[in-house]
Amino acid sequence: MESPLKPKFPAGPGDRLVWRGLAGSGRGLAIAVAAAAHAGPLLVVTASSFSAQRLEDEIRFYAPELPILPFPDWESLPYDLFSPHQDIISQRLETLHRLPVLTRGVVLASVTTLLHRLSPRDYVSAHSFLLKVGDRLDIQRLREQLTRANYHSVSQVMEAGEFAVRGGLVDLFPTGSHQPYRLDLFGDQVESIREFDVATQRSGKSIDTIRLLPAREYPLTEESIQHFRQAFRARFEGDPQKVSLYRDVSRGITPSGAEYYLPLFFPEMANIFDYLPKSTLCLLEAGVTEIAENFWRETGQRYDEMRHDRERPLLEPPVIFITPAELFSGMEAWPRVEIMDADIAQTGATAQDDREAVIYGMRPPASLPVDYKSGAPYATLFSYLRDFSGRILLVAESAGRRETLKGLLHENGLPPQDISGWRAFLDGTAKLGLTVADLEKGLLLKEPDIAVITEAQLYGERAAQRRRRGRAEREPEAIIRSLAELKPGDPVVHEDHGVGRYLGLQTLDIGDGPAEFLTLEYADGDKLYIPVLALHLISRYTGTDPENAPLHKLGGEAWEKAKRRALEKAHDAAAELLEIYALRAAREGHSFPPPDEHYQSFAGAFPFEETPDQERAIQEVLQDMQTAKPMDRLVCGDVGFGKTEVAMRAAFLAVMGKAQVAVLVPTTLLAQQHYQNFQDRFAGLAFRIELLSRVRSQGEQRAILAALADGTVDIVIGTHRLLQDDVRFQRLGLVILDEEHRFGVRQKERLKKLRSEADILAMTATPIPRTLNLSLSGLRDISLITTAPEGRLSVKTFISEKNRSVIREACLREIRRGGQVYYLYNEVRTIDKAARELQELMPEADIRIAHGQMPEHDLERIMLDFYHQRFNVLVCSTIIESGIDVPSANTIIIERADKFGLAQLHQLRGRVGRSHHRAYAYLLVPDRRALSEDARKRLEAIESLEELGAGFTLASHDLEIRGAGELLGETQSGMIDEVGFALYSELLNRAVKSLQAGRLPATDASLHSGAEINLHAPALFPENYLPDVHLRLVLYKRLSAARSLSALQELKEEIIDRFGVLPEPGQLLFRATEIKIRATPLGIRKIDAGPRGARIEFIEKPDIDPGAVLRLLQSAPRRYKLDGPNRLRILGDLPEVEDRIKAVMALLDKLSLRAEMAISK
Repeated sequence: MESPLKPKFPAGPGDRLVWRGLAGSGRGLAIAVAAAAHAGPLLVVTASSFSAQRLEDEIRFYAPELPILPFPDWESLPYDLFSPHQDIISQRLETLHRLPVLTRGVVLASVTTLLHRLSPRDYVSAHSFLLKVGDRLDIQRLREQLTRANYHSVSQVMEAGEFAVRGGLVDLFPTGSHQPYRLDLFGDQVESIREFDVATQRSGKSIDTIRLLPAREYPLTEESIQHFRQAFRARFEGDPQKVSLYRDVSRGITPSGAEYYLPLFFPEMANIFDYLPKSTLCLLEAGVTEIAENFWRETGQRYDEMRHDRERPLLEPPVIFITPAELFSGMEAWPRVEIMDADIAQTGATAQDDREAVIYGMRPPASLPVDYKSGAPYATLFSYLRDFSGRILLVAESAGRRETLKGLLHENGLPPQDISGWRAFLDGTAKLGLTVADLEKGLLLKEPDIAVITEAQLYGERAAQRRRRGRAEREPEAIIRSLAELKPGDPVVHEDHGVGRYLGLQTLDIGDGPAEFLTLEYADGDKLYIPVLALHLISRYTGTDPENAPLHKLGGEAWEKAKRRALEKAHDAAAELLEIYALRAAREGHSFPPPDEHYQSFAGAFPFEETPDQERAIQEVLQDMQTAKPMDRLVCGDVGFGKTEVAMRAAFLAVMGKAQVAVLVPTTLLAQQHYQNFQDRFAGLAFRIELLSRVRSQGEQRAILAALADGTVDIVIGTHRLLQDDVRFQRLGLVILDEEHRFGVRQKERLKKLRSEADILAMTATPIPRTLNLSLSGLRDISLITTAPEGRLSVKTFISEKNRSVIREACLREIRRGGQVYYLYNEVRTIDKAARELQELMPEADIRIAHGQMPEHDLERIMLDFYHQRFNVLVCSTIIESGIDVPSANTIIIERADKFGLAQLHQLRGRVGRSHHRAYAYLLVPDRRALSEDARKRLEAIESLEELGAGFTLASHDLEIRGAGELLGETQSGMIDEVGFALYSELLNRAVKSLQAGRLPATDASLHSGAEINLHAPALFPENYLPDVHLRLVLYKRLSAARSLSALQELKEEIIDRFGVLPEPGQLLFRATEIKIRATPLGIRKIDAGPRGARIEFIEKPDIDPGAVLRLLQSAPRRYKLDGPNRLRILGDLPEVEDRIKAVMALLDKLSLRAEMAISK
């Protein structure tokens, strides 16, 4: 079929046309069709980067064969101290390189991006070159070419913009590439080019050609440095040697934030029009003029605010940017189309607009919301699918979601046809098609009669985005109980049989076809085979000494006795904990109003997209605050993962609810940074925010105290000064604690008093074990933020014996890319000597010192100078642990790392990697062989847990290494060694819940952890579907730990996305797990369903009304029968596995319904 839209173009250069009536993803379709028909490229000018991304998704859906060149924004504010991420620079240079010769395709750029002046065309072309197998290559000339293109020579290539030469091997990481390459030379000829892995340095796939683009948007050749120096001195007064940027460029170092000095590197600058081919058609989104003018105005304001810093003089806006008038008058020389919103008719279009308009007249896509509260949540969708006269294409967001929707449609008599994409749908005849794509908005066409329906139309945009970005939730207990790190030989705890040793997964056929089992070895070599659906009974043994864990004897009494003792101890501990928290629970807390449109507006002003974990943490905090029960929530997330935004949302809700907020931080510098961040985030709102710390004069402090007492201060940020007796609040409603474990004993006593007065929101990067235990026992709510912000990279960690060349290479790698280095040396007596030795090792570095014994004003000055990049190496003590964020500091070197605790090492490592740049941590030790066992384990743990968001996992590692004595005193330590931390936590959790419910915890050691299901048919992930044994184990564990049908559904979608459609045994595994999830709350211990019927076994005292079971038996005596105490039979033959599932599900439905009726009576 031909394209459903006929594009219309302006007659020629300088002509203007208006497109109107493009609803849903109609703009993307119109642009795709126009780009395919136009004899030249299209430049699409969007209102924002978000809009550009959405259009890119739409165009890729409607015309996947079209070349699309995104031209991204720097993602920094005008005059920022920090450089854009290397990936952004790579994409920009890639687009600038291809654009002048582009004959067909789409270039996407936001209007503010196009206001930037650009590097000249000849710079990009002159520093781009190809390397091919068979080329003759002069290595010295290649070195010079790469250096001119701003590549750095290193000994080992780690990231884009680096190269290394070793004899006849050249390693290169080109800008614009996702992986580095290794050139193997034979004499002066390129014999081979292969990709290689940065982590292992091993080479892989061979290729024929690579293209090298410049590494930066400016050169650092001798000529360009000379030009920069002359231009800088001509433009700015004063001594240039006092400006760190001038000094860095003079030494050939790439300074951070140099992009805002781009015009000083070139005699003349370019703009976007210098790169466009003559045949380009310009398309402009509605509202771009106003956005460009706002940007110009805000840039002028930032310039006025920031231009007075003599150590960082700024170029005037017209030198760096073209004006909006220049941009739009420049566009008048090109044929252009203005794309108006679909409802532009209501906003007063002019008569001229109507004469020049092409009206497509699309109808907005239908809203088909899923209503989970109704009995038939998908009723609106199903009736639309049945009643629509034309053809429908449903778009799922992933392969997993496609399978879910397919199952749903099949069940309701609407079988869809799998479609590969838009073009295949147009060419086919399917009445109802189903495909996979990143498409946010749907489409409704008149001719032909076609509807495209996306998941956002069903679940709402935010929900759809959450699902697309989301991943498996990381529950705190799940991390502790995780089998992800399990290796054969490791000890594990089985809840019913005690401590055994894991031997691996094994496939056995016990009469019903193949099934997979976890094999455990117990004392005397006895073996136990655990079905994969019972893995929720297994947890890692995390006692003090896992390697020498005592194995239990199968069938022996030792385990039952140990478990009983642990239960009793857990009961005592639970009573003690409940006493601590009874005071808070007894009083009425603040019940804040739900978020209103003011809150939504505040949330909408957050300049980033929330990560799934961050969004969940925000929702959990807001829900806590709306209940009368006092909040005591811990938000645990790595440094820079967005905890502060969670706190700001809570503070906003509190102030809107007429309460005061106190933000308590451990250091003066951190208080200042939080104060600045709160001021920026709450700018323009009528909130009064104050800073109370010793940087305020006595008079200022008295004024702030008076304002707190009379209620005119809404938010106060301070150090322990806030805990002193003279601080009085009129209506304190929320206390936000940052890094609570850094406060002293006396301060914590005062905090206890605050806890009984206000809602508490604590934030930490690494919880201490006691906090961890309170959280796991359910007495303190916890939110984990383990998802990194988009584009954030983990910190690459190395353990090395102290070595001068390692230190020099690490520092110079960072300095040359415009970054800064923390050199942590924790011996204050000899820190000056250490700094002198470093200066001798690196004369090109600018080094200062910071430690806790310096006068506080000096320390603050040094830290602020470091933040403003006035020097590049800080030799420091652990004073930086709770320091201010320095996004340009991306390397930390820690001397004598073996002397630090795990939480502290993690915290220190978190000082780097605060931006989009890859960060490095070097842990220096004297001699690896001489390390103590504990030190070795600590260092291995931190080296292995490089993944972002590992703080919580490290805290649980800390339990293993240090033992559990610190949790709640030594008495419990022995218990934890006997039964393992994970099971002890579970016992404590159950004891707490029993006491809270007014029951005494059972001490008979019988624990109901989930129903056992046997359907007498193969239920497993076959080896040919998931060959990796370790991965199968992890997924089996996650499957058996799923506690809700929605969690099970998400896991199923994830597995299909990652590994493809589930084979039949895999599908049966999920069906059996669904039965388990539904059966467990009814007190069912076991379901055994075979060809001759089914047997259901209940626990001793199930949470179900016995009368309900009797009524069930009376209603269908030929179907159901009692079979001894706590047993029920389903009578009749069930030859096929589907018959067994239906019979068991029908029984569960009846029992659930009767249980609900009993409760409602």
